[in-house]
Amino acid sequence: MAVIVLSSAFIIFTLAPLLKWDNWWIRIFDFPRLQLWLLGMAALFLCLCFCRYTTPFPFVFTGVLILAIVYQTIKILPYTPFFKKEVIRYKGKKDDDNRVSLLVSNVLTSNRSSDKLIRLIYRKKPNMVLTLETDSWWETQLDVLEKDYPYSVKIPLDNLYGMHLYSNLELEDAKTMYLIKDDIPSIESYVRLPSGKRVKIYCLHPMPPSPTESDTSTDRDGELLFVGKKVKKADETTLVFGDLNDVAWSYTTILFRKISGLLDPRIGRGMFSTFHAGYFFLRWPLDHVFHSGDFMLNEIRRLPGVGSDHFPIYADFQFRSLAEKVQEEPQADSEDKELAREKIIKAAPIVRTEEIQYKTTDT
Repeated sequence: MAVIVLSSAFIIFTLAPLLKWDNWWIRIFDFPRLQLWLLGMAALFLCLCFCRYTTPFPFVFTGVLILAIVYQTIKILPYTPFFKKEVIRYKGKKDDDNRVSLLVSNVLTSNRSSDKLIRLIYRKKPNMVLTLETDSWWETQLDVLEKDYPYSVKIPLDNLYGMHLYSNLELEDAKTMYLIKDDIPSIESYVRLPSGKRVKIYCLHPMPPSPTESDTSTDRDGELLFVGKKVKKADETTLVFGDLNDVAWSYTTILFRKISGLLDPRIGRGMFSTFHAGYFFLRWPLDHVFHSGDFMLNEIRRLPGVGSDHFPIYADFQFRSLAEKVQEEPQADSEDKELAREKIIKAAPIVRTEEIQYKTTDT
């Protein structure tokens, strides 16, 4: 009986996300696919050991269980080294003028180990640092970065959606955007590489579907897809990064990539699971970096913990205009576009802009 219960639970948890309902108690099963895969393998082992295959039912039940395991495998396989890499590693001549690196860290507002993050930033020396869940206390602690990062956008908030961007590359036309909710910001800007190349950046931290945040994924999905459409329409060299409160393999994130045409450097390399830092058995990739096809990868790495429930993530890219000719971008069909349109309408975007929330300490 225990084997049947365990196997049935795995099958139900696998099938639930196929409904594509926005309810948090459905969308939550998008997250632990690796954990569910392990659960399914354990259930299969127990079935083979303890089920008596004397009637058709055990054969049918085991067959359904195997199909569910195969489905979960298909979902997570791209985020393992056993899959073809989507983004090519750059192996050409050193060209720092067309290189850009960034570090993303959800700091956890209540975390007081700011020194750990600051030391990590000084060690990795990224061109851009994006911190999330940062309030006024965190802003004060991070002021020490301004000597090395003279360009900044600061949005201190006490609602877990504060956001701070620090850059040692010049920011242009920086804006604070409120796309779906009037208290959940995002940042939209250009960053100029030393070569003079302008790169569009979007820094995001949408609300997650959960019993403590939002009953549905409607707002999160709407924000991601709204940005995805903007990226596609602008057709610029682009970086999108932040804590998206969604996993890389969910149908919403995959739809976002199709709508935007952006690449995921983790495909063929690993999951780079950033949450939860405190529980190794409950981890999945919530912090993301997506980019247009004219970037190649120098490095991507999950960094050591900084006292938060998220690990920081670091990525280093090389701009090469010819790369988009050999790197295949995701494509949206008519059904994808219609689904994205419906989700955006359902989220009812407000699109409020605060012009030039930008600071430079240049003298």
